[in-house]
Amino acid sequence: MRLKFFTVPALDPGAAEEDLNRFLGSHRVSGVDRHLVTEANGVYWSVCVSYLAAPDSAQVKPGKIDYREVLSESEFKVFAKLRTLRKSLAEQEGVPAYALFTNEQLAAMVRQRVSTLRDMGEIQGIGEARLAKYGLAFLTVLVQSETPRPGSSVGSDQNRS
Repeated sequence: MRLKFFTVPALDPGAAEEDLNRFLGSHRVSGVDRHLVTEANGVYWSVCVSYLAAPDSAQVKPGKIDYREVLSESEFKVFAKLRTLRKSLAEQEGVPAYALFTNEQLAAMVRQRVSTLRDMGEIQGIGEARLAKYGLAFLTVLVQSETPRPGSSVGSDQNRS
């Protein structure tokens, strides 16, 4: 995985925004982290893009992400369970799998260790209708497959008041 950094002026993004969008559109992006920075000489977005090294063009279609490379082994196992559930539900309803959730949304659920419907609803593109219809089924898989976050201990939430 590689990193690329951008600085985009908040008040006049212009060419810097175009450069960022051009880069995002032409690379296999696995994550974007942004922070608003305020300094005496201006306000700007500091953007860090993590992306996969350019693959052999014969192996992968442009823009396609191999989630085995992006997610850890344990995260990918949960991602695979979510994809299986999505496929099953989509077949029952006679709709394409992406109509339920996209691969990107499933990966976000796993990466963010979603544990509530509210958390799930904060993922881009997941609205109230999808949450109401599919949220509980996917949340059940996520909670059953939950692994502790680094630095936390299992059961530590029970002791909080």
